[in-house]
Amino acid sequence: MTHVMILEDDGASLEALAKILMEYSENVCVHTASSYDEAKELLNTDIRYGLFLLDVNLEGENREDIGGILFAREIREQFRYTFTPVVMITAVGAMEMQAYRELHCYQYIMKPFLPEEVKEVVKKVLAKERQEEEPFIVVKRDGVNYQVRCTDIRYIEAIHRGVCLHLRGEDWNIPYMTLKQILSKVPEGMFLKCHRMFAVNRREVEYYDTVNRIVKLKNCTDTVEIGVTYKAEIGRLVSG
Repeated sequence: MTHVMILEDDGASLEALAKILMEYSENVCVHTASSYDEAKELLNTDIRYGLFLLDVNLEGENREDIGGILFAREIREQFRYTFTPVVMITAVGAMEMQAYRELHCYQYIMKPFLPEEVKEVVKKVLAKERQEEEPFIVVKRDGVNYQVRCTDIRYIEAIHRGVCLHLRGEDWNIPYMTLKQILSKVPEGMFLKCHRMFAVNRREVEYYDTVNRIVKLKNCTDTVEIGVTYKAEIGRLVSG
């Protein structure tokens, strides 16, 4: 669930933005504020926001007002929001560069805004959050560093002078890395070492066969050997 704060003093615009966001995805929870003080109260709760939509001007016709920018500064002063997307909503073009330079804004939307513009911003933010939620490791292959999502690794095999990552659809040989080293990079508990040469992704396991000492993986013909010294431990895992 992505929590979004909208700070907008115009009631019609506030209602329109909230409606667009709520209709876009059931994974979005909208929190609204019509003033600087209301926004501060929301900011000081235990809620962790994944996106801020801030109106630059919070005093109606007063074009000198930059209440939204001032609030954005408060957001950036909190360590947990150092890189959280902040989108400025403005009808004053001169405000754009100031917000971008000072506050590292994610994007700006000019009034009158179109629903498609708002939806596109939310789409990008949600995609970014999903990507960040998926753990990954960085490996070097053919002299190039690659990010490999841990969820794409079915199992890891120790090979001569390296390891082989058995991914969905292909295998990657990674030289000069041991099984122990790569297991130290993945989330704790995600992979199970079942042999001195193998570790399996627990999410990819269809079943453990301790009699024949194999691990059957989901949706593929691969099986992974269970080492003699690991049989008892895996037996306890299966029975427990």
